[in-house]
Amino acid sequence: MTTTLSVRVDARVKKRLEALAKHSRRSKSFLAAEAIAAYVAAEEWQLREIQQGLKELDAGQTVSHERVSAWLRSWGKPGEGKAPR
Repeated sequence: MTTTLSVRVDARVKKRLEALAKHSRRSKSFLAAEAIAAYVAAEEWQLREIQQGLKELDAGQTVSHERVSAWLRSWGKPGEGKAPR
């Protein structure tokens, strides 16, 4: 099921969207809906991860800066370390 949503965009963005729609043989509406869906999914994921990280921090589940730095310095070297937990 779909519904209609009106959105104001910059005139230059609208022209770019029109050109993209023409070249991709898709409607402006289809492309805009796909873009909005991708944006919403990415933002939801990011907010979930931030909330989870804050819960872990509140629970004292942290990794020291020194351990993370040592791990990063091991990248690309023989015996590269695993991510600290």
